[in-house]
Amino acid sequence: MSTPRIRFLLGGVQKAGTSALALHLSRHPGIQLPQDKEAHVFDAPDFDERWSAAEIDARHAQHLADLGQAEATLRGDATPIYVFHPALIARIHRYNPAMRWIILLRDPVERAVSHYFMEHERGHERLPLLAAMLLERWRLRGHWLDFSMASPLRHHSYRARGDYARQLDVLFAHFPEDQVLLLRSDALLRDPASVLSRVHGFLGIEDLAVHEGMRERVFVGDYVPPPRNGITMTCLRWLMRRERRAMRERYRLVFD
Repeated sequence: MSTPRIRFLLGGVQKAGTSALALHLSRHPGIQLPQDKEAHVFDAPDFDERWSAAEIDARHAQHLADLGQAEATLRGDATPIYVFHPALIARIHRYNPAMRWIILLRDPVERAVSHYFMEHERGHERLPLLAAMLLERWRLRGHWLDFSMASPLRHHSYRARGDYARQLDVLFAHFPEDQVLLLRSDALLRDPASVLSRVHGFLGIEDLAVHEGMRERVFVGDYVPPPRNGITMTCLRWLMRRERRAMRERYRLVFD
């Protein structure tokens, strides 16, 4: 049995600064990430549960410039949908039980709004913001195991992806706590150097100052969000009150 080549994941969450953190990490000489950041191997529509670790590595090889480079290189992937779905977490555990996870968490309401505007800009969303949030469960019905590229699960899971406590419950049921690093995306925004040092320590690699002079935007989006204290954001905080309370009670993470 071959040893899994992918040893860490920047596995979530979407719209929480994963692109900025991946760019920081990719500049470390001891790290290799996919050329396009996200390999989308474990959530591929044609993923076969019978694949061996070697076959999964072959899929990753299509996204890594040189999978055959020095074994000292720490190879990872930065596909933020991975933490969202229990089936994907289970697949990753079967592939590599020693996988190390880096999870960025953003206020779930702000994350949902950013997700909505991304889908709207790409032409996947035509409903008004609040209507899209209210109709989400109806739109996702029957698509929970649908990983096709056009699936509503990918494009309209605005609130579902903010159900962090459920996702972390599943993650910690498969992986021990010392293999998971939880980070706040607002910390990455304020102090990227400190966050990157934590990540380097977690991965067990030299803490090089690869962040110096870097000014990547953490939250990328050319849209004007609704006023924080306006009726839309107030309604969204009410709609997602259970998710926010679960994170506070089970994981002691408070999103203001």
